[in-house]
Amino acid sequence: MSSTDENKLVPKLRFPEFNNDGGWNADKVGNLILTITPPKKLLSSNYLPNGDYPIIDQSKSFYCGWTNDKDAIITNDLPLIVFGDHTCILKLAYEPFAQGADGIKILKSNELIDRIFIYHFIIYNPVKQEEYKRHFSILKEKIVLFPNIKTGEQQKIASFLSSLDKLINGESQKLEELKAHKKGLMQNLFPQEDEKVPRIRFKEFKKSGEWGEKKLEEISENVMYGMNSAAVEFDGENKYIRITDIDEDTRSFTPNPLTSPEGPLEERYSVNVGDLLFARTGASVGKSYLHRKENGKIYFAGFLIRFTIKDAIPYFVYAQTLTNHYQKWILATSVRSGQPGINAEEYKSYPIFLPPDKERKEQQKISDCLLSLDDIIKAQSQKIETLKEHKKSLMQNLFPNFNGVSV
Repeated sequence: MSSTDENKLVPKLRFPEFNNDGGWNADKVGNLILTITPPKKLLSSNYLPNGDYPIIDQSKSFYCGWTNDKDAIITNDLPLIVFGDHTCILKLAYEPFAQGADGIKILKSNELIDRIFIYHFIIYNPVKQEEYKRHFSILKEKIVLFPNIKTGEQQKIASFLSSLDKLINGESQKLEELKAHKKGLMQNLFPQEDEKVPRIRFKEFKKSGEWGEKKLEEISENVMYGMNSAAVEFDGENKYIRITDIDEDTRSFTPNPLTSPEGPLEERYSVNVGDLLFARTGASVGKSYLHRKENGKIYFAGFLIRFTIKDAIPYFVYAQTLTNHYQKWILATSVRSGQPGINAEEYKSYPIFLPPDKERKEQQKISDCLLSLDDIIKAQSQKIETLKEHKKSLMQNLFPNFNGVSV
């Protein structure tokens, strides 16, 4: 460590019992970790028998299945740090696991540093995925700041941050359960294939009779493709929505970054509240988006198709694009010799289930039920983001500023 750094290596926020312990040390990750050779064999990502241990594979977002092949299980010296060399995903493995592919580095720390502490520090100062094919070599050059392991400060920080992770993971599990509950509910609030009534029906509508079907074009108007304009820096007023701006999971408008369409703007390409947009090509074909007032003035791009719903409640129609029935239709309809695709005429033919009441009371009841779940899911998502921001802020103060620190 350079002499000019000595006085800098003290965190802004410190547990009281360590206030008089002096400055922290600095060293490279490569000097603090050891690489472990996995046992006997790697498992193919296609090797997915039912078993007791997760298979870790960086190409499959780390977890790709389960195995009971005991010759492949890593059981010793847990927890271990697992690093995906091409994805930069970092995990702590607390339970026995199997390595599923090349590109996985299994790490443990030496006697100078607690491995859970160094895991959190690497999370704080990560390797970026854009640095493709040189990730582990870059990771080894990263500088880690750490107090003397004998004082117990490393372990205290690691335990504190791990408890926050446990809280965040618990709230994330609740979020997944809410999403699963909504998904399961939707399958039963609309009729299944070859059925005329939903399996779950609000009691006031149980004697209302069978549902019918109409093609999407029969309850829509203003069907058209979007504008063929490049995306430019956001002008402060006119937003641009492309396929990539629609979140795969939530189907919300989540641009990164926010953009505007280039060139003159025609009003016919603006999206009205309640309009449905559909992705018409590529891996995301079938992805849908319902425009809401809070998203403001938006123009839609050429790889999207707009439907203005006129003879049904827009959310009720949109909800049916989140069902298994819709996904099966997308898979069957989008088959092409090249890229998957569905054009406007094909989307027009999609069958929408409709209850018999002309006043749309059952449509509204179902929409209100699902919207209330959306609100709960959104609140839970915001809670998780708040916790993550809280942890990020704490880490900025629990670790010293390492800018300018050299080894």
